[in-house]
Amino acid sequence: MSSELDDLYQEVILDHGRKPRNFRVIPDADRQAEGLNPLCGDHFKLYVKLDGERIQDIAFEGSGCAISKASASLMTSAVKGHTVAEAEQLFSRFHTLVTEGPDKVPASELGKLAALSGVCEFPTRVKCASLVWHTLRNALATQQKVVTTE
Repeated sequence: MSSELDDLYQEVILDHGRKPRNFRVIPDADRQAEGLNPLCGDHFKLYVKLDGERIQDIAFEGSGCAISKASASLMTSAVKGHTVAEAEQLFSRFHTLVTEGPDKVPASELGKLAALSGVCEFPTRVKCASLVWHTLRNALATQQKVVTTE
């Protein structure tokens, strides 16, 4: 395996891909949204429980590659307990990380999400990593259409 792939599949990504956190349904979720990447088949449904403007609980279910599942796991862990505005700010920083690279966003601002920084070297994987984030934005905006990466 090349060093680039080594970086991409860091231990954090493998761990979250194999044992995703917050992988469940929230039966009384306030918001739900669905995301689909028709090219690779990543397909997730996201559930959000709000307490006012704060994300009280967030979970997902579905299937996808290690990158998409790890991104969903890391995202749900990162935004739980934060406000909707803080989640939007985190989305913006994460999107910059995976599209423009780690030089544009200090890793200290992203915590474990920085493990996905290697994705920027693989344009087709950017869609895998960002699908659930776009799905979160739809859920928070109460948009009912399915999010696709195409």
